[in-house]
Amino acid sequence: MALPDESKHARVTRALREGIQTGLLVPGEKLPGSRELARHWGVARNTVMGALEQLEAEGYLAVRARSGSVVAALPPLPSTAGPLSGPPLLLSAWARRALEAQGPLPGDARSNQAAGHPTAWTDFRVGQSPSGLFPSAQWAQALAQHAFDAASSPPDPRGPLVTRLALCEWLRRERGARLTPDMLLLTGGAQEALDALSRLLLEAGRVVVLEDPGYPGARAAFQATGAGLWPLAVDDQGAGTDNLPPRAVLAYLTPGTQFPTGVTLSAARRAALIDWSRRSGAWLIEDDYAADLHYAARAPASLQGQAPERVMLLGTFSQSLAPALRSGYLVAPAHVTELLTRTRPVTQRTPPTLDALALAGFLSSGGYARHLRRARSELRSRHDTLLSALKRELPGWSPRRVAAGTHLYLPLPPHLSELEVQRRAAQAGVGLSVCGELRLRPGEAAVLLAFAHLTPVAIREGVERLAAALR
Repeated sequence: MALPDESKHARVTRALREGIQTGLLVPGEKLPGSRELARHWGVARNTVMGALEQLEAEGYLAVRARSGSVVAALPPLPSTAGPLSGPPLLLSAWARRALEAQGPLPGDARSNQAAGHPTAWTDFRVGQSPSGLFPSAQWAQALAQHAFDAASSPPDPRGPLVTRLALCEWLRRERGARLTPDMLLLTGGAQEALDALSRLLLEAGRVVVLEDPGYPGARAAFQATGAGLWPLAVDDQGAGTDNLPPRAVLAYLTPGTQFPTGVTLSAARRAALIDWSRRSGAWLIEDDYAADLHYAARAPASLQGQAPERVMLLGTFSQSLAPALRSGYLVAPAHVTELLTRTRPVTQRTPPTLDALALAGFLSSGGYARHLRRARSELRSRHDTLLSALKRELPGWSPRRVAAGTHLYLPLPPHLSELEVQRRAAQAGVGLSVCGELRLRPGEAAVLLAFAHLTPVAIREGVERLAAALR
């Protein structure tokens, strides 16, 4: 029987190979002639001859003078009755730490529903991309315009200069960043930048500071190196500065829109962190993940613009455009990007050139700015829909209004635990993320509700089911 999309040559080759592997054709057995086999399978003789030649090259057949093709003697195949065994897989220390830092692999959106739970499902879990906003036609046009240039452009481990120039202009104008093209490295997204910096600067015995609660991807990258983690508690002014260590290598921050609480780092704490960075020798990593999705007001100026010699700025277009593009950037002092450029070929030669050139055209033409105006307006509408539904259905609760990003932070009343709320929500067909999964130490109980991928109707229906489950 032919497999889907299987060619005649592949079908004949597979049938003969499986016959030999299963013992249907035994060693030394002479095969019928190619004409007879062609009639049997209803294919051309050349198709059969090509299959015989391939199986001879693979060692399944032997050709003997005046005898045709015979089945070759093969060593017995290992039994497949049980699990396949092999030599033990000896993981490196890095791999063991990386696996320990990961939670369970995400499954289907409904994977945490028990049997008998509703089939209707509203997925408010974080980590999902805005829907219905990607400028497909404009992006396709940008790709087509730069396809020839991508094929003829010399590889540059920093990324094409034209893209770095366009990004420099955008970041200066929109984020108040202070940079030159030699300070900018194109990446496949924020996680790639975090991994590169972690490998460059961290190892066992060194200390990295990070927000608590905070972005799990950063924690995983840092933990994989063996470095010690120093958590900073987050309040309504952002990451705290009262408990900073005397020495550290890095401090990871989301000052514009803290993940996951959504608060903005206050001016006083910005100044305190920069001063500490200069005294301790620690680099500040500013993850600007939500700046382009700042829809309630203009985004705060970047921390990098205040201290470009101490702050590394990283960003991504995964949320504002699409995760599939894998486009991001890292801004750092030129000597740091030079080191990253020299170590980059160990894992990746260059960033994707065609996507980078298309991004340059999209930025320079004003297409990205027009897209953001539309996206911000739509996200604000979805945010307001969720906020209104929560106030109507759960009037005693206090959701935190945010000015950017794609989710709401919802503190829980004292009598409810995160896991209890998550369980009861799942029974009602509602998926939630819990803040406890993002903490290093115990703290305020809260759930997270992503909204950017949902329609207003789906948002309202999901909140109604959630409220009914919690009454």
